[in-house]
Amino acid sequence: MVTKSRTVSVPFHKAAVDEAEAQAAAAVIRSGWLTMGPHTVEFEKSFAKYVGAKHALAVSSCTAALHLALEALGVKANDEVLVPTVTFTATAEVVAYLGARPVLVDVDPATLNLSTADAERKITAKTKAIIPVHFAGQPCDLDDISDLANRHNLSIVEDAAHAVPASYRGRPIGAVSDATCFSFYATKTLTTGEGGMVTTNNDAIADRVRTMRLHGIGRDAWKRYTAEGSWYYEVLAPGYKYNMNDVQAAIGLVQLAKCDDMHARRSAIAMRYDEAFNRVATLETPTLRKDRESAMHLYVLRLNPQQLTISRNDFIHELKELEIGASVHFIPLHFHPYYRDTYGYKPSDLPVAAREFERYLSLPLFPDMTDEQIDHVIDSVCQIAHRNRK
Repeated sequence: MVTKSRTVSVPFHKAAVDEAEAQAAAAVIRSGWLTMGPHTVEFEKSFAKYVGAKHALAVSSCTAALHLALEALGVKANDEVLVPTVTFTATAEVVAYLGARPVLVDVDPATLNLSTADAERKITAKTKAIIPVHFAGQPCDLDDISDLANRHNLSIVEDAAHAVPASYRGRPIGAVSDATCFSFYATKTLTTGEGGMVTTNNDAIADRVRTMRLHGIGRDAWKRYTAEGSWYYEVLAPGYKYNMNDVQAAIGLVQLAKCDDMHARRSAIAMRYDEAFNRVATLETPTLRKDRESAMHLYVLRLNPQQLTISRNDFIHELKELEIGASVHFIPLHFHPYYRDTYGYKPSDLPVAAREFERYLSLPLFPDMTDEQIDHVIDSVCQIAHRNRK
């Protein structure tokens, strides 16, 4: 039996925030300007520079970012948008917001990123766009996706919720496609608590997102309550309430300054996991392509079920008994009642995702993990695997 530690517990995630973020947020509160304002603009400029994009538009979430990007690209009712089934529901639900149909695509068995081959099989005359998701922080095959999009006249909106900082063949994620959408949710590699960003090199997309994120009011609508602003404004379109605020942006600026250090720490932890788990035949470590750099948002371990006497769910339960938080990323979308019942999907329709779902789990991976916590995760995973091997 695995001996339960009396002193070590490991949450699945702990945000890497400290006094610097607290002081930055407090300074904004003391300033009296709490909503979108100069800190948000500074955060946008700094983030754009960080990822090498011409424009960065701060919004309330990655869901908002995806919605705005698709709207700016002209996705409308009865269009189709290709979405990988291994993702969080936000990636597909924004398609439905616009009255379009999310067409679910299978994944590559090695990386769990979108399968370009399956995406091409799903293209019809109605297909308008494709949303590749950089699963766990590892970039998709963007050259192949770009080639596919060019041949079929599709727009590309990257879901980069996991991908700060990441790069593909030397190009930072955020400056490659029509639009890229980032998440700053509490569990992400850079957090503002809640929040997101749209990056683009396209002026027209940037202008449309800038307008639509704040009620469809004309450019720089937030300034109307400042000394340089005016009470007069014009509504140009029926927009949304998707803006970020300065409290969030102030936290984001602090996080951005230490983003590289946090990435280095996550990478070091993942390397320790790899070194330990690669020696265990019943375990399969993540496949990382050599021509790209992962943000290392998630460490997704896969079990070899034919060599184990327990299921993935039982494995997670045993980790929980040892006070180790684990999760599953993700339940494939075509397994969920909404997508199954609305669009008629069956588990067998996307066989790679269905098969891999049964054997993957995500282990704790956050910058503030102590060496003792890392050792506890490694020892526990190895002992559970050893004790339950066939």
